[in-house]
Amino acid sequence: MVQGRTFGKLQRLCATIVGLVFLLAGIFKIFDPVGAGLVLEEYFRLVHLDFLLPVAKPLAVAVALFESLLGAALISGIRRVAVAFVTTVLLGFFTLLTLALAIFNPNIDCGCFGEVVHLTHLQSLLKNVVLMALSLFAFYPYRNLGTNKVRKDISFSIAAVLLAGFLVYSWLNIPMVDFTAFAPGSELIVSQDDVEGDEEYSSVFVYEKNGQQGVFTLDNLPDSTWTFIRTETVHFNRTDVSDAKIALPFHDSLGVSMDHLAADGNVLVVSVYDPARVRGEVWVNIADAIQGAQDAGFRPLLLVNSSREAMEGLPSIIPDAREKISGCTYYADRKLLLTLNRANGGATWFSDGQLIRKFNVRSLPDGEYFLSRSGDDPAEEMLDYSTKGRLQFEGFILNVSAILLLL
Repeated sequence: MVQGRTFGKLQRLCATIVGLVFLLAGIFKIFDPVGAGLVLEEYFRLVHLDFLLPVAKPLAVAVALFESLLGAALISGIRRVAVAFVTTVLLGFFTLLTLALAIFNPNIDCGCFGEVVHLTHLQSLLKNVVLMALSLFAFYPYRNLGTNKVRKDISFSIAAVLLAGFLVYSWLNIPMVDFTAFAPGSELIVSQDDVEGDEEYSSVFVYEKNGQQGVFTLDNLPDSTWTFIRTETVHFNRTDVSDAKIALPFHDSLGVSMDHLAADGNVLVVSVYDPARVRGEVWVNIADAIQGAQDAGFRPLLLVNSSREAMEGLPSIIPDAREKISGCTYYADRKLLLTLNRANGGATWFSDGQLIRKFNVRSLPDGEYFLSRSGDDPAEEMLDYSTKGRLQFEGFILNVSAILLLL
């Protein structure tokens, strides 16, 4: 009897581990619908199903939601036999898929955990083999798996509502945390060699606690008990640079590279990766944000995935908005603009080439915002923006996990 209970607990532990992986994998894709859609687009192109590209984003999000709900069901232990069969079938499919990827090694990301964790094809295969082994131990022979307590139906329902709400929020907004190359704190590399010699510069952040000061990088910030004091710029030999550097290539209508414009002073970059899908009122908001940034001393740049002729022929841009954007419009690659800002018409603030923060297309800043920030230290804005998003994201994951595990 005791051995039977111990074995049952081990089975539940294995099921919970598999569930946590599914839950996190789903959440990591839900919070970035555009990124999940890009991964699925690569799979469709790989197997020559290009006609499915228009539905890649909603389909990717639907699959991610299903993954997270399946993970929640595994953790809570509801409908155990049905959930066990579905889990095994899904893991079998993923194992075969990653086996094919490991054999043929195409140049695509497996997308298992979205942008948060990147695995090689071999690592993805090993991950799925381990999960399959855990699931077989937890479920085989798919009978007498026990029943859940009634409260677990409630905890699953609460988690499902939270996950659905999180999906809606993520669909309407840019990700809370940026795991792309264009994350806050990243620094631009420009095509022009403006820096002589082998010197590189980077920012560090000085915090204070109990009268003692400490120096931190963006990847190693202290907890909330520390107080931000100032930013310092340090220089070192170029061969010692390990910080992430990013390139933002764009050009004018004649094809001349103009990327140096984004690396000097305060710059607001509005990125539009699909101009034809931007409505007239959004163009008005974009034009107003550009005008407000310019009035506050920022350099506004509008980067579009288009051509001059196509932009001039867009009927959705009213004359007044066209006049405001005409002098700052440049052209860039679609995937680059998608990586820079997930919103079609979103904005990104750079200060001397360092990415400070991003804005969603539905909440573009106005002139008053820029005037209020023009005299502040941009690094403090960057830290506040990054920390707030990270705490919200981590808090959501912890709350959902706690509801499933503890309720």
